[in-house]
Amino acid sequence: MSEAPPHPRDVFDLLGQDAAEAEFESAQARGRLHHAWLISGPEGLGKATLAFRIARHLLGAAPDPGRGRLGAAPEDPVSRLVSQGAHPDFMLVDRTDSDGKVRREILVEEVRRLNTFFSMSPAASPYRVAIVDAADDLNRNAANALLKTLEEPPARGVLLLVCHAPGRLLRTIRSRCRTLKLAPAPEAEVAAFVMGRTGADAETALRLARMSGGAPGRAWSLYAEGAIEMDDAARTLIQGLPDLDRTLALHLSDQFRGGEGARRFALLTERLTARLHDLVTRRAAEGIGGLDALAQAWSVLDRLPREVEALNLDRGDALFTALADLRAAART
Repeated sequence: MSEAPPHPRDVFDLLGQDAAEAEFESAQARGRLHHAWLISGPEGLGKATLAFRIARHLLGAAPDPGRGRLGAAPEDPVSRLVSQGAHPDFMLVDRTDSDGKVRREILVEEVRRLNTFFSMSPAASPYRVAIVDAADDLNRNAANALLKTLEEPPARGVLLLVCHAPGRLLRTIRSRCRTLKLAPAPEAEVAAFVMGRTGADAETALRLARMSGGAPGRAWSLYAEGAIEMDDAARTLIQGLPDLDRTLALHLSDQFRGGEGARRFALLTERLTARLHDLVTRRAAEGIGGLDALAQAWSVLDRLPREVEALNLDRGDALFTALADLRAAART
C-alpha cells in the first residue's frame, strides 16, 4: 500500500468546491456570518479541508489567491499554528484522545471543553473558531451537550461541523446551523488529482475516480489502501460465479488479520457489492429474470462488514460464507 493522504489541517488546496466557498464568502461580506456551519456531503469530498480553510481565513491567515477563494499561505504564522494545533483561538474536536489514540466516538467531555473554549473572547484573532470532525461521531450525550453552544451563540465565535450524513444528526442541531453542501467533482478532474498526488497511471486514476463517486480525497485514500487490487479480485470472483477461485479467496482471507485487516475486509466487500450491483443491473437491462437471489446476496454483502465487527466474527470465515451464498444465488 502507498502513503495515505495527509491530515486536512496540512492540506492547502481544495478541488471542485468553489461554489461552497463563494457562498461562505458572500455571507461574510454581507455581514451574515452564521455562528454555526454544517459542512455536509459524502466522505472524501474535502469537507474537513474546507473547514480548515475557513478556519485559517477567519483567524486572519494571509490569503494565497493561487489556492482559491479561501486559500491561505502555508508559511503564514496563523497557518502554521493551526497545523500545529497551537493557535489560541482555534480548537479541533475529533475522536483522537490526548495520547493520540483514536476512540470509537466523540465523548461528552470533549464537547464540554468546546463550550469552555467559546466562553472566552478571541486572544489574537477576529474570531474564535472550532471544528468538529465529524459530527457523525458524537455520542448521544455529546450531541446533547453541543446544543448548549448552538442555543447560546458565542460572540465572535464560529463553529464548523463536518458531517457525512446530516440525516442522522439531531434535528435540533441541524436546525441551528447553516448548511454548506459539497458536490462531487467531475471524474476527469478527480483522475488528474490522483495522478498528480500519487503517480498513478491514467487508467488506474480514472478507475479510482469512478470508485470514489467524484470524491478526490476518497480516491486518494482508495489508492493508498490498495483498492485496485481488491477491485480486481472482486471482479474475478464475480465473473467466475457460480464457480469459486478458492486459491484467490484463501489469499484474500490471509490479509484480514488485525486492525488493517478490518479495513481490507471492508474494502473487498465494498468492491464485491459494487461488482455484484453492476452484474444485477446489466442482467436486468438485458431482460434476464430470476435476480431476486442475487439481490438478496447483495444486501447481505452490504451489511457484512458492520455485522462482522459488531459480533467479532472471523473475517475469513465470513468471506467464505458470503461467497457460498453468492454461488448459490448465481446457480438460482
